[in-house]
Amino acid sequence: MIGRRTFLNGLTAAGVGSFVGARSAFSAEPPPETSKLRIAQQPSICVAPQFIITELLKAEGFTDIKYVKVTLAGISKALASGKVDVSLHFVGPLVIQLDAGDPITVLGGVHVGCFELFGTDRIRTIRDLMGKTVAITEFGSPQHVFLSSMVAHVGLDPRKDVNFVEHPPAEGKRLLAEGKVAAYLGFPPDPQELRARKVGHVVVNSAVDRPWSQYFCCLATGHREFVKKHPIATKRALRAILKGADLCALEPERAARALVDGGFTPRYDYALQTMKDVPYNKWRVYDPEDSVRFYALRLREAGMIKSAPQRLIAEGTDWRFLNELKKELKG
Repeated sequence: MIGRRTFLNGLTAAGVGSFVGARSAFSAEPPPETSKLRIAQQPSICVAPQFIITELLKAEGFTDIKYVKVTLAGISKALASGKVDVSLHFVGPLVIQLDAGDPITVLGGVHVGCFELFGTDRIRTIRDLMGKTVAITEFGSPQHVFLSSMVAHVGLDPRKDVNFVEHPPAEGKRLLAEGKVAAYLGFPPDPQELRARKVGHVVVNSAVDRPWSQYFCCLATGHREFVKKHPIATKRALRAILKGADLCALEPERAARALVDGGFTPRYDYALQTMKDVPYNKWRVYDPEDSVRFYALRLREAGMIKSAPQRLIAEGTDWRFLNELKKELKG
């Protein structure tokens, strides 16, 4: 990662005032109950706000910070098992976890608009996926869940009307380029790569296309026992993540360089484009509860969950830390 002094000085230069530890706001807070923090390291770099905050986490009192490598589909298991303490995760799979009773707690929304659906010339709308073959990494993965939500939203049944096939990301993108699958849904840096290579065309861009652009795609989430035992640590970790989102929005070049220097992605150009493409400045504006409700309704329509949104929200969310931080970290 970039050096502590350079990073924190850069935050000050970004004009976001309280970034440098926000000492005046939380100097009276007791230290975190634990100095250890485990965060998921997943392939998608849309979760950059949690990748570029090592120095901010240290300023919050964490001295033992580890990034646990997981697949996109593996984030759910890592959070539920406690292998990961606090991490960003995609709202669709989180809703499925809450419906299954997994011991997780959703803490707040961080950003919208990370995923994009690419299709061949035959695919112009989501409804055009009827009877077509679509590549996903695996069943239950964020790609599968988001696509199922989208298909259900336009009145199709993802269990019957779309032929999902499992392929690793590189293979899925190759098959799309060769026209052997009709569509592929990508998370950064996949969309940036596909556009640069002129593979397929964008059918849905969740950063700009409604209704997807109106709801968080990534939510900060904690293992339930960690949140219960360590409320101060939870708030401090969430504060660092939200500051990371502000940095991505205000200084995309610095954030992209931190991603590359930290070993989270090899391509600076794709990282920088991601920082510019994803609306990281919405966490103060949008309501994460609306996002949980929206996706719960879509996934219930798709037959992927049974619970009503109200139960999932009541049992699986805790907005108190976010509400406090919205007041403290005024933009």
